[in-house]
Amino acid sequence: MQEQIEQPKSKFARRYDAEFKRNAVALVRSGRSAKAVAGDLGVSSWSLRCWLADADQGRFPTEPKTLAAETPEQRENRRLKQENDYLRRQRDILKKALAMVSDGHLNNASNS
Repeated sequence: MQEQIEQPKSKFARRYDAEFKRNAVALVRSGRSAKAVAGDLGVSSWSLRCWLADADQGRFPTEPKTLAAETPEQRENRRLKQENDYLRRQRDILKKALAMVSDGHLNNASNS
């Protein structure tokens, strides 16, 4: 599966690179349904239909201007920030799970 370029908190602000869009269009053209491809890739059906329409009209998907203007250092910095955010979310989930398991374990031990 192709990697998404950016995953902001709002689903309305996601941006994908040109290769990701081209690959998504190619999957639909290979015979898969647009809905299935959108679901598998985690993109909206609306976005995928727009990419398909652009490709049909000869306007192949391009990178957003903000991504095209980035230097390699800026891209790496953005990628590291995304990874950092992801790891923080994973850590928070594990903390909450540990707290729930610990509370349940202590309650069961005191009831014995």
